[in-house]
Formats: sequence, C-alpha cells, structure tokens
Amino acid sequence: MEAYADMRRARALLGTFVEIAGASGGADDLGRAFDAAFAVVARVHRLMSFHDQESDLSRLNRAAGDSAVRVHPWTYQVLQTALELHRDSAGLFDVAVAPALQHLGVLPLQYDDVAASPKQTSVAEAVELLGDCRVRRRGRGAAIDLGGIAKGFAVDRALEVLREHGLAPGLVNAGGDLAAFGAPPEWVHIRHPAGPRRLLAQVEIADAALASSGRLFDPLQFADVGHCAVIDPRSGAQVCAIAGATVRAPSCMIADALTKVVMIAGEAAASLLTHYRASALLVFQSGEIRATADWQDGIRLAA
Repeated sequence: MEAYADMRRARALLGTFVEIAGASGGADDLGRAFDAAFAVVARVHRLMSFHDQESDLSRLNRAAGDSAVRVHPWTYQVLQTALELHRDSAGLFDVAVAPALQHLGVLPLQYDDVAASPKQTSVAEAVELLGDCRVRRRGRGAAIDLGGIAKGFAVDRALEVLREHGLAPGLVNAGGDLAAFGAPPEWVHIRHPAGPRRLLAQVEIADAALASSGRLFDPLQFADVGHCAVIDPRSGAQVCAIAGATVRAPSCMIADALTKVVMIAGEAAASLLTHYRASALLVFQSGEIRATADWQDGIRLAA
C-alpha cells in the first residue's frame, strides 16, 4: 500500500477493524480528515446496528404492526437500496433474514414478537417506505438486519469524507469490505474462505470497491466460527454450494450486497452483476475458483 503511505489508522468499529489510509494531496490536516471519516463510520453503526437498542433499525424492529418510524436519511437510503436490490435479484437479496440468523445463533433474540425460526418474510412484505424518511413495519415475526449492506454503505460515506478533505489517494477497509480512489491502482489481498490465514488471491482495484462474503470468523481472535451467515431467503437455510464470493463494483454498498446474491446464485448472477457494472470471483466448496470474464486480467491467484 505504498500509494497510501502518508498515514494509516485503524479502529474497532462495525464489529471488525476499520482501516483508513491516505496521502495528503491537497489536504491541510490528515488527522482531521481521518477523524471525520471514522466519525461517519461510527454514525452508520449507531443508526443501523441490530444490537444497539436505540438504533433506527432496532426502533423499526420493535415498532408495532403498521406503525410508522421516522429514521435518519442514511437509514432510509440503505433501505431504499435494499428494496431495489431485492427486486432486481428476484428476491435473492433480502435484509429480512434476521429470524433465520437468530435461529442460527448469529443474531441475538431481542424482540418478543420475533421467533427464533428460519421462517422467512421478505423485505418487500416486512417494510414499506412512506417518504419523508418514514418507514412502516408490517407483520409480526418480521425483522430486518442490515448487516449485509450497511458496512459497505459506511465505507462509501467514509471515502466521501476523505475526498471532501482533499486526500488523494485514499482507502477505507472495513474487515475486507473496502473502497479506494486515486492513482496508482491498489492490489488487495483476499483471504481464502476455507481459512482466514490462507491467501486466495490478489485483486487490483482503482476508483472502485471490493467486498467479500464467506464463512464467519472472529476478527478479534482470528478464529473461524464454523458456518456461513449468508441465508438463502427461499429456504431460510445457510448457503452451502459456494464457499466464498468477492465482488468488485463502483460502490462498496452495492459490492457488499451483491456478494450475498453471488453466494446464493453463483454464476446465474451474471446478468445482475452486469446491470450493476460489477464483477465477481467465486470459490466453490470443491475448491474450484471461477471469475467473471471482465475480471480475468485483474487477479493474481495464490500458489
């Protein structure tokens, strides 16, 4: 990361480590720029955390049926994008998977009317966007988890702050969901989904974002948790056929979300990737590695 050598800082946020790196460019104060970017990430966490009882998301999940909740414009924007992706993916991207994740023990039981059952209610059935940042929760047993998209949104907002402060180049990395801008291109190491200590590949990005999904591991202990937290909303079950997916896209929020669709649909997600100007690297449970054709020249596979 020589291009970003002027300053590099990391903080524990979003349930992982968030690293910010950048060069001064026209920035007057790198420290101030980094503090502002970390503050944006922390704000996204406070707004969209499933665990924080005071977050927009928790207030929405606790709301009585058919009652409206006013949320922050950022939360509203993420929900809008989640609904668009749900529609464009024919339901494969669905943030209403919280009950299934609670059933697996990935998320805690917090709401009296949400059973720890993999039964699935789609986000299109669970929430209604009313305009003016008001959201209506519909139906008992429905609960939203934005963990599959909010981290990417936080990265995008932090990178925006670095740009506004005059950094060039800059990079934000939230536990493997990252985005970079400026020259030269950055080669990013991707862990193998079979184990966090194994290197799968190096991927080149420039003015783009990258996100990965696969087996869970604890970033604080570097330990494999042993299962996949990507849920197929058609069955409420964990994804099994694909061990891991990495997506490159113009936006980290989109890349973050599309990794879940690719994990579920595999190569059948090709048209959706094209629609969002994205590309993907897939690792199957057999160990076979495949990449979309538009990404073949930007990958160095590990030996």
